Amino acid sequence: MASRIRLEDRECPLSTTVQHVGEWWTLLLLHDAFDGYTRFDQFQQSLGISTSMLTARLKTLVADGLLERRLYQAHPPRHEYVLTERGRSLRPVIVALAAWGNQHLPPGQRSMILVDAASGEEVEPVVVDARTGRSLHDSAAFTFTAGPAAGPAMRARYTALGRTAREEPPAG
Repeated sequence: MASRIRLEDRECPLSTTVQHVGEWWTLLLLHDAFDGYTRFDQFQQSLGISTSMLTARLKTLVADGLLERRLYQAHPPRHEYVLTERGRSLRPVIVALAAWGNQHLPPGQRSMILVDAASGEEVEPVVVDARTGRSLHDSAAFTFTAGPAAGPAMRARYTALGRTAREEPPAG
């Protein structure tokens, strides 16, 4: 998938993230993994995906460090696919995508909802700034800018947009 990314976007975290999780089957496989599926046949039955496509997607997820392939049966050899810490860290992203989809449906047309496991009450996920608790929904209040590792193209992009990062005072 690297060839689909423009040269100037290679340092952009959004572009590099899409390399890992931007494919249709990848998001659905991760969703199934979050629901506890670990075995090839479980993924295949759940998604109705071809064996060759599932094999390719699982190999990619393992290579990207999102799933770990573990032997669970020696004779004949059988493997399961378990979320890594890196893979588990994508759960809020998957939850946010599902919430966005549900937000555009009437409540009666939602086939899957997020609930509090203890109470069973439906919850409404939001993405917030960890420091202030403010919702990141407002694109005027929260904007992207070049970070400390930004190269010339990224810096030029945000300079042209009139955005520069505030300098953080030195720690200590």
